[in-house]
Amino acid sequence: MICAKQVFRCFKWLERAGDALTGAAGPLFVGLAWILLSVGAVCFFEVILPTLRWPWLATPVCLLIAVNMFMHYYYVCTVRPGFVTDPPVQSDSGWLWAKRRKQSRSRPPTGVRWSEELHMTKPSLTKCKRCGEMRPERAHHCRICKRCVLKYDHHCPVRPPVPLLQRNAIDGLRINQCVGLHNERHFVLFLVYLSISSLCYALLGWDSAWKALGWYNDEWDSYTPEVAFLLIYLLAMVMAFAVTVMGGFQLLAVSNGETTVESQDNDQYRKIARSRGEAFANSYDLGRLKNLELFFNVGKDAYPLYTLVIPLRVEPYTDGRSWARRAGLDRHPGVRIGEELTDEDED
Repeated sequence: MICAKQVFRCFKWLERAGDALTGAAGPLFVGLAWILLSVGAVCFFEVILPTLRWPWLATPVCLLIAVNMFMHYYYVCTVRPGFVTDPPVQSDSGWLWAKRRKQSRSRPPTGVRWSEELHMTKPSLTKCKRCGEMRPERAHHCRICKRCVLKYDHHCPVRPPVPLLQRNAIDGLRINQCVGLHNERHFVLFLVYLSISSLCYALLGWDSAWKALGWYNDEWDSYTPEVAFLLIYLLAMVMAFAVTVMGGFQLLAVSNGETTVESQDNDQYRKIARSRGEAFANSYDLGRLKNLELFFNVGKDAYPLYTLVIPLRVEPYTDGRSWARRAGLDRHPGVRIGEELTDEDED
């Protein structure tokens, strides 16, 4: 028993050491990601775009996709995720901020902003065992930032929760901070536009790749070296698969009204409830369409739909201390008081 406990503590120490190392190397990963994204964009516009039909149509569409990819990556790296101790965030009037719909501008920002149709509840508060802060429901402690994050999803220097075969492909795409309430929208949109970009590169660059290999016996007339283009093309093919899987996983969680952490917790809740002959239900799940509408904060009482294709800053629909639930529910059915999963203890 003592030996097992010592082994467990040893693994915990190695885990914390790995967290510290990846946290310290975070800026390097971010710099590497900017370099790879920039080189990929240059290769596409210099080699692939001139070969496409209808350049008057392809050029603005490709530019829009590229701008969205870069801007959402910039946002997710620079926008704070929302720590429990942070003051409430208010939208700015700068040119990077989207404008709300006219009918919602005059409504005061309360727990849920600009909505009168949702069943809103104040979440329960618990004291974090690690930092000692009182935190609302859906907040979790980040062991790298050493702070509690509102609607915590994951910390990016730690590999995202995808299968092992796809991890190597996305190791460079890190943001050096948590994904939480205020930057999760930009994170998901970044994955969406990165997936589209990678797919376009892989599909539209097929002929250019064969040309770079000398298959057509044509002279290579681009400034980008053939070897550099082929390396980026191979990376784009892997990314097209890996990021699409990861982005699909994130969108599925969003459509279910849960974060990555909550999807794992909810699986445990279902097993516990099933063992008692009860049924678990996620009280935050308002239906796939409504969940997506609230996550991206678009629709009648929020921001226009064009904010999904124009990379502007958008506030979340809530301040992280009030949440929309199914009508008549104030907690998850099937989960009893005291059974809520919390962050693992350090020891």
